[in-house]
Amino acid sequence: MQYRPFGSLDFSVSALGFGMMRLPTNSDDVADINRPEAIAMVRRAIDAGVNYIDTAYPYHGGQSEVVTGLALADGYRSKVKLATKLPTWMVTCPEDVDRLLDEQLARLNDDFIDIYLIHNITRGCWSTVSKCRVIERLEAAKAAGKIGHIGFSFHDDFALFQEVVDSYDWAMAQIQYNYMNENVQAGTAGLEYAASKGLAVVVMEPLLGGCLVNTPPAVNAILAEGSTKRTPADWALQWLWNKPQIATVLSGMGAMQQVDENLASANASGVGTLGEADLGVMRRAADAYRALTPIPCTRCRYCLPCPKGVDIPTAFSLYNGIHAFGGNQGVLNRIIYHNLPDADKADNCVACGACEKKCPQHIPISTWLPKVHESLARPPQREA
Repeated sequence: MQYRPFGSLDFSVSALGFGMMRLPTNSDDVADINRPEAIAMVRRAIDAGVNYIDTAYPYHGGQSEVVTGLALADGYRSKVKLATKLPTWMVTCPEDVDRLLDEQLARLNDDFIDIYLIHNITRGCWSTVSKCRVIERLEAAKAAGKIGHIGFSFHDDFALFQEVVDSYDWAMAQIQYNYMNENVQAGTAGLEYAASKGLAVVVMEPLLGGCLVNTPPAVNAILAEGSTKRTPADWALQWLWNKPQIATVLSGMGAMQQVDENLASANASGVGTLGEADLGVMRRAADAYRALTPIPCTRCRYCLPCPKGVDIPTAFSLYNGIHAFGGNQGVLNRIIYHNLPDADKADNCVACGACEKKCPQHIPISTWLPKVHESLARPPQREA
């Protein structure tokens, strides 16, 4: 395993971190985690040198923290730094910070969290942090020995990111970042700014919710021009590890094969491993993919549950798939949409806006859903 500096802290972090957001499940219920498989995956990663585990209060319907605690039993807890996140949207008063932290410690079956993050900072919740004295309460928790360091995860623009970074002596910042998102949210400017201030920068969504794994043929053709034969996922990960400002890259892994593949990629990673020619290939691949996928959905599912039952991530994924792949994929995706329960379909949207308030990508969901339904509800026949 390759290791990298963790900001200003005296800690070397594994290039690959384990994100506990997309664990294997036994059913369509996200809370129904396949516990034996998930635990085996986490321990496989730790045995191979991964030393950073990231979870959060809402992941897997609240069960991710529970499974994380189980996976870190039997001596594994001492081998890693554990990060979880305060669900800021559930904070209405200072006392909520203490209550939620204690609930998370109980879920994790632990008495200490190495890095505690304020989750999903946006303009909408940043005022809550001040009004409810969140940082003051976290400082008290740190003094009480419940948490080691304080950080934040972020989903807004660079101007707010800069304001947040400058507001406090943070240990780390977690940002969405990949070769498609250099100018999205904090972006490259945020990465470089936070690193210049001594923060450890942890990357989430390195594969854009899986979108950079099964890339369209036009993108694959460009990536094939690179100097080394790699999978699309490996190209995306190596692009990140090429940057010295990144501490660790989180991957939400849902199968043992993904663990093994990502471990192999991490073992071959390093700053400066991609030359300018390969970086140029990836810039062209990003341009090609961006032209093919109109909705920047990462399938994080923060928008759910929809009050009217619409399965927003599935609808967006099917729609993007038609645009990216066309042909038989268009036929298949319309068949899949046709077979969805009527209650899940996009035409049930009433534009209440509840989903848009929760979307980290700030997608105008209620504007897109009628267009998505119109496209997907067409008879499933081959594209012209």
